[in-house]
Amino acid sequence: MKILNLYAGIGGNRKLWGNEHEITAVEYRKDIAAVYSSYFPNDKIVIGDAHQYLLDHYKEFDFIWASPPCPTHSKINFSNGGRWPVKYPDMKLYQEIILLQNWFTGIWVVENVISYYNPLIQPQKSGRHYYWANFKIKDKDYKKYTNTKISKGRKQIIREAQIPELQTLHGFDLSETNISNKRQILRNCVIPELGLHILNSALGKYFSDNTTQLALI
Repeated sequence: MKILNLYAGIGGNRKLWGNEHEITAVEYRKDIAAVYSSYFPNDKIVIGDAHQYLLDHYKEFDFIWASPPCPTHSKINFSNGGRWPVKYPDMKLYQEIILLQNWFTGIWVVENVISYYNPLIQPQKSGRHYYWANFKIKDKDYKKYTNTKISKGRKQIIREAQIPELQTLHGFDLSETNISNKRQILRNCVIPELGLHILNSALGKYFSDNTTQLALI
């Protein structure tokens, strides 16, 4: 299956996907893309604008995962009590959802944090994330994925955990990299087991749809 992994980061969602798929990852920061490439050397890495790449290349893939930037949608923006400048929500999130809903014929998912406002397009919800997708994602219990030393529940881990704990949680070692904001990069990771769960859900629909089409021919 040809997979497009947009806003790939260091590859938390992709970590357990294996090497049987043809994966293209798009990340705009060279230092982060270099970490991704070191963990997944078989993937094609594109350093560039994921939003534009989706528009230009969506027809070339069977499955698309997008994790657009989330800070302007986060509840943290709403709960800061005016201490930080208010920003417009980045509407690229909804542009991508609408494009995929109406123009992409494959399987897709867009992931983002739970927003401080009522979502403009109804998502599925799992843990602290929203998922817009054209397949059903069964909710998962985040607690089963936590290390015993930090098993306080996922929300508390993400807010309080430091780099060593987050590296243990996600299975990435950034100690030898020059990335300046390691903790934030790790906090942004999708838990690898959840990334695999979502891919398996997508594969179920992908093979189901293809079997149906073959049966009709």
